[in-house]
Amino acid sequence: MATEIVVPTIVIGELVGGFRNGSQPAENEAVLERFLGEPSVSVAAITQAVARRYGAIYAALKRAGRPIPTNDMWIAACAQEAGAHLLSFDSDFGAITDLSWSRLS
Repeated sequence: MATEIVVPTIVIGELVGGFRNGSQPAENEAVLERFLGEPSVSVAAITQAVARRYGAIYAALKRAGRPIPTNDMWIAACAQEAGAHLLSFDSDFGAITDLSWSRLS
């Protein structure tokens, strides 16, 4: 069981974008705000250190000929910088060799 949940700012943007295209944007945003207000939840900001990790991920994937969506690279960089284990339904994260992550099913 996790003692802390780290949510990258990029994920918040993706969620809000999805909410606003859905049928219950206000309700979903209210649930998100309650979740983000939980004591065990923190938000990972885009810092210079995260940006440098993003750059390293971008370059490595480009050299390997294995591009993945830009937001996924930012999310991975946030997880790496936070020392967090990333949980995702998205298999694209498997292309990042030095990322601690698990694919959810």
